[in-house]
Order: sequence, then C-alpha cells, then structure tokens
Amino acid sequence: MNWPAERDLPEGRRRLLKEFVMTEIDRTPRRRRLPRLAVLAPALGLAAAAAVAVPLLLGGSPAYAVAKLPDGLIHIDIHEAKDPDKLEADLRNMGANVVVDYIPMGKKCSPQPRSSHFLSSEEAPLHVFPTPEEAGPGFVIDPRVIGPDQTGVLEFSVSETAGGGIVAGIWARVGEGPIADCTLVDTTEAPLSH
Repeated sequence: MNWPAERDLPEGRRRLLKEFVMTEIDRTPRRRRLPRLAVLAPALGLAAAAAVAVPLLLGGSPAYAVAKLPDGLIHIDIHEAKDPDKLEADLRNMGANVVVDYIPMGKKCSPQPRSSHFLSSEEAPLHVFPTPEEAGPGFVIDPRVIGPDQTGVLEFSVSETAGGGIVAGIWARVGEGPIADCTLVDTTEAPLSH
C-alpha cells in the first residue's frame, strides 16, 4: 500500500489531522491494551507520521519496556511517562544513538530546531510505520538509519484526556551534529509541532 509522504501534506493539514486523531482517542473509552499503530494509519493517511497518537496505560510497572527484534529494529512500549534518561541509556546500550524527552501538554522543547539539520523521514525513517506485526503495541525504531555524527531524537508528548486516560504521540527524526538539550517552555501549540 502506498501512503502519501508526510511532506505531501501542508503543515496546517498535518497538524489538523493530528489534533483530530487525538480528539477521537480522547472520546474513546480507556482500554487495557494499546491499539495497533496500523489501525491509526488510515486515519492519519501518512506513511511515516511525524507524530502518532496512541493511548498509554499508567500505573504499569516498569515505566517502559524495550526489546531488540530479530531484524535489528527496537520495540518501545511505554507504560508511564517517567525515566526518559534510563530509556535513553537502555536504547543506547542496544545500539541506538538517541536522545529521549517526554513533553507534557502545554509545553514544547526549546530551542527549535534542536539540530542544525534534521533529515526527512524519507531520508532516515527512524520511526517504523506501520509497526511490524510481531512487535505488538508500542513504537518501533530502526537504529540502523542513524549514521556517524548523527543522533536520533525521540520526543514523546504525554497528556491526560478528559476521560482520565493518557494519550502519547511520538516525533522521531535523525539530526546531524550535536542535538540541543530540551528545555521545556510554555506553548499553546501542539507539543510536537516542529
């Protein structure tokens, strides 16, 4: 199936689609398991979305789980928005040179951009979409697309829904050169709008 590339959508349209998906998730009852990201693909209409919204379960122990798949991809399943430094260290131990930040609703990372040059999702598809069947719920990244002198950036937006559930989105890109630290600043925009 050929999905239109992310860059084919105007920025305002992509943001509108993302907000629509987050609103629709907000309206659905809280579930015990994460839905497959592939289920969200038709709603987003994107091959490699810059931000994908999925419900999270809070209270799970531990806060996250990571596993290296046989093909070298890394599966990330977040249960609680805490310990980004530990998640970053675990991913680096698996060969993924990445930085990880959790961004609450009403905040965004500053400065923007955090890299002198981010590769497009077509040049370096860090976030694997749709998620491979064997991975299960969560996110999958491909550390092999991160070259020398490059760093993957994983920003997870985490917010509570009106119904008491939790919604998360991911922004995953590969940057060249150093990556600026994420300083959280107030915003009225979507947390992952870049």
